[in-house]
Amino acid sequence: MKTRSYLNGLSVRLLVTGLLAAGSVNLSLAASSALPELLVIGTPGTSSGSFASTNGWGPMLQKDLGTPVRVVPEDSEVQRHRRLTERRDLVLSSVSAAELRFQIQGIGHYATMTPVPQHVIWHHNDTPWTFVVAGDSGIYSMEDLNRDGLKVAQGQFSTPMMITVRDGLPAFLGLTPEEGAARFDYVAASSYVENCRSVVEGRADVAYCASVSSVMAEMEGAPGGIRWLSMDLDNQAGWERFLEHSPMAVPGTITMGVASARGVDGLASNFLYAAPADLDEELAYTLAKWFHQAYDRYKGSHPLSTRMSLEVFRDYLDRSPLPVHAGTVRYLQEIGAWTEEDEALNQVAIEKTDRWMVARQAALDEAREKGIRPGRNNEAFMAIVHKHTQGLEGFRTRL
Repeated sequence: MKTRSYLNGLSVRLLVTGLLAAGSVNLSLAASSALPELLVIGTPGTSSGSFASTNGWGPMLQKDLGTPVRVVPEDSEVQRHRRLTERRDLVLSSVSAAELRFQIQGIGHYATMTPVPQHVIWHHNDTPWTFVVAGDSGIYSMEDLNRDGLKVAQGQFSTPMMITVRDGLPAFLGLTPEEGAARFDYVAASSYVENCRSVVEGRADVAYCASVSSVMAEMEGAPGGIRWLSMDLDNQAGWERFLEHSPMAVPGTITMGVASARGVDGLASNFLYAAPADLDEELAYTLAKWFHQAYDRYKGSHPLSTRMSLEVFRDYLDRSPLPVHAGTVRYLQEIGAWTEEDEALNQVAIEKTDRWMVARQAALDEAREKGIRPGRNNEAFMAIVHKHTQGLEGFRTRL
């Protein structure tokens, strides 16, 4: 996805040294006591680009490390988070930066869950998103959405997506969330695929979708096809309002995915491979080393895997507010791709994350002491959460 001037350039002085140093390293990695008996990676559902691309390189990692690798699709963001942080039957999770912000800050249902700090292991992809309608629809622009009775698909499986549709869309159009609720008819969708297909099945007029999803190719080939609505990059006021609700988004022009979406203005939602902060440092180091050194071998396994290069990861680090795992940091330091500024920013991110963990745990402890059941719709519980977290700085992309 090509962005405007929001992205900082890659620090060539770091990368040239690092890439040359790493280029001749033997890719075979010695068996490590840190390797689990089974390395399980959680991703969104089977129709997602995250699932397909992870399946592309998974067998190569298994062969190189000599330990079984399994890719497990889980459409529910909450359940995937639970499996990673509570059940611990996942080692890594492919998660959007937007969702990771919700998980760290305990937004929505995450407020009820045990707070577990997560750190970034590697960059996965920068998925392009915008709003899509049926090709035979009379809707041609974002402005055409500003009318009464419009049916808007509302995915129930991802809180960030729900907020983007419920709050971000009206904001882009110059409406408050309340005005949007009065004007639009939100149509519930239980999965990402159902959310997107709703526009070609006639159940919704517009849906928020990623151009790289396999389901979009299916929809593009449906009778009448599909049409993508451009979120004009020149609409600065609209973007400022939108980013108040989706602070981890990066505005830009779509260059990946189905043909009908290319050249349309939208946004990038960065997906990351994340793990609990207490993941063994040696394992995180080994994974980071493999992601970098094996890149030329796995980059052709799926289009999204081309976004796992050190260059793309390094670009993302220039604007990411999220903490990076110590094992990854150690590897990046070894190849000269980590600066003193990176280290300072990462310490800020870690400390910020830890403050959210402490505050959220204090809220859960108080609720338990008072016999108040944790629930996102329980006003008494959410008041306790607000009391402990108010004043804490949230996470926002550095544009």
